[in-house]
Amino acid sequence: MSQRYATYLTDRQELLSDPLYVPGVTRRSLLKAVGSGIVVLLTVKDVAAPADAQESGRGGRGGEGMPTKLGAWLHIGENGTVTVYTGKVELGQNIRTSLAQVVAEELRLSVSSIIMVMGDTDKTPYDVGTFGSLTTLTISPQLRRAGACARELLLELAAKRWGVDPKLLTLADGKVTERGGGRSIGIGELAGGQELVREIAADEPVTPPSEWKVAGTSVRKVGGLDYVTGKQKFISDLTLPGMLYGKVLRPASFGATLKSVDASAAAAIPGVTVVRDGDFVGVTAQDSYTAQKAIDAIRAEWNPSPQISDSELFADFRKQAGPSLADKQVDLAPGTKRLARSYTVAYIAHVPLEPRAALAQWDGDKLTVWTGTQRPFGVRSELARAFSIPEANVRVLMPCMGSGYGGKHTGECAIEAARLARKVGKPVKLTWTRQEEFTWAYFRPAGLIDVAAVVSDEGKLLEWEMHNYNSGPAAIRAFYDIPKQTAEAHAIRSPLRQGSYRALAATANQFARETHIDELAHLVGMDPLEFRLKNIADPRLRGVVDAAAKRFGWADRKPDAGHGFGIACGFEKNGYVATCAEVAVEGASRNVRLVRTVTAFDNGPVVNPNHMRLQMEGMIIMGLGGAIFEAIKFQDGKITNASLHTYRVPRFSDMPAIESILIDPKDKPTAGGGETPMIALAPAIGAGIFQATGVRLRALPLAPNGVPQADAPT
Repeated sequence: MSQRYATYLTDRQELLSDPLYVPGVTRRSLLKAVGSGIVVLLTVKDVAAPADAQESGRGGRGGEGMPTKLGAWLHIGENGTVTVYTGKVELGQNIRTSLAQVVAEELRLSVSSIIMVMGDTDKTPYDVGTFGSLTTLTISPQLRRAGACARELLLELAAKRWGVDPKLLTLADGKVTERGGGRSIGIGELAGGQELVREIAADEPVTPPSEWKVAGTSVRKVGGLDYVTGKQKFISDLTLPGMLYGKVLRPASFGATLKSVDASAAAAIPGVTVVRDGDFVGVTAQDSYTAQKAIDAIRAEWNPSPQISDSELFADFRKQAGPSLADKQVDLAPGTKRLARSYTVAYIAHVPLEPRAALAQWDGDKLTVWTGTQRPFGVRSELARAFSIPEANVRVLMPCMGSGYGGKHTGECAIEAARLARKVGKPVKLTWTRQEEFTWAYFRPAGLIDVAAVVSDEGKLLEWEMHNYNSGPAAIRAFYDIPKQTAEAHAIRSPLRQGSYRALAATANQFARETHIDELAHLVGMDPLEFRLKNIADPRLRGVVDAAAKRFGWADRKPDAGHGFGIACGFEKNGYVATCAEVAVEGASRNVRLVRTVTAFDNGPVVNPNHMRLQMEGMIIMGLGGAIFEAIKFQDGKITNASLHTYRVPRFSDMPAIESILIDPKDKPTAGGGETPMIALAPAIGAGIFQATGVRLRALPLAPNGVPQADAPT
């Protein structure tokens, strides 16, 4: 396993035990599944992620990289319908639309002509999961090539039928037509009676972004009206005939083991079945209210396990990490300064709109599960292992779910529902409560980050050293032009279950690095924007910094008491971002209010500009919570703020004016955009607070109870 791949896995701790499973797919089985017509296949190893993504493990699991079996395909039926199959899932990021756009672009069709089949392990090709902003980076190029291959095949078929040169034909609006207004034929008629399979070459020519007519435009969200009217069904909306509702007995605290249980009162409730399987205890009932009533009636005793509290967390991290960089003795050259600081990041919760939910049905030894997950194939593997059945006997479907943010990679809810369903012999739906979601899901890792840098009196970065303890390696390496740099991530013991969160550790590392950059600028008496530009060589990074600063009006902004401005920039997942923030610190409690943000983003050619702006706005809203006030509190192995009453998320009253700038270079590769735009927000807010108050804050969240009157030395 490469070092880069091992580093990647450190950020996705919830996946470390999952093996890579690559199902075999034959051409015959594909034709049997989709019917006659034209099937386009591609071998993933030929057209998958770029080399850097492959090497870092972004394509696969277990050190084996991307699967090398038949990876993705589309089907053109006799009725002219174009069906696209992908293991990626729709969880609110609008990839159902953007993927349809790139196929429609190559086939010269409207998006409404494309049917997307997503996240069904029986119908779609294997996929590692919908995370890491990989869909646009890896699957979009695959499907572009699939569409281009299908276009050329259709032109060849028509040319052969008419005995003409394919160069004399065009494809548009579902028809192949001779140039000059000659004969025409629909693509369904060309596909009729055919059983053709075409495998794609790695160099299949695609339409360049500069010529896009469907891709690159703000096509409306596919099925958007259904979301607005409530017609769209999410996992928690699904029902089956004869279905029961399930609930599970949870331990009294983390690590607690079951000592004794008395479920007689629950079993006495009409229609309730109690399921006991080792330490697993659950119930089923005709409705969720009765199921919860039955769980509440169970009397259980638990053996607790000693746990630290949130107030002890970072002292425990420091003990594990050892001395900070501030304790390191260094000889400095004349005309240079050294600054060493430590930064911390709290655990935070994903708080998806829809808590975990699953509906499980057994048919003999075959299992079908509908569940909200970002990894249908990964959950299939988990279910197969849990019940000791072949993966071929497990089908996982993910029709649509209410957000994930990296928090729905694992299949615990699916396993619980299937466990209950197997015992009672009927379909069972299990939906976690909001409190269960807050308590038993995994969290974004907390982190302790040490940074030290040497800078010349003229403001030139000379040395950089950074160590992240626990929160992970994403975006840990500085993107500044620094002659000597060290950046390492270290795994240490965590008291809470932790794993992926939107942008992974990039938010933590970006906060520490950019706050330190702001401190260095202050140390040498330079404007924060000037200091950054002095140390950035990458033209694309300079481009987003310039764009954000100009739109924000950085040169004209003058801080005053209680009002300040901050700027930060970064690079992650092949995207460049810069954010400017205007901050107000108000009232006797010195509460922080984010007044305005301007974010410039460059992730290559944009497939759907409006949807990308919506993603950026959503990330700013989500990011301000973790920046200013979100934090999980825990004591004696229990989460103490496990509700939306006690765990504050951004509210309408917190909303700033949000401005988004899409750089949209047509000559660069397209990269994903679902994470990177949020990573520069927290340090920009922190810098604005420092301008407004003179207080330097080095911990996320920055000000859950307002800005203190004094803090660490500035």
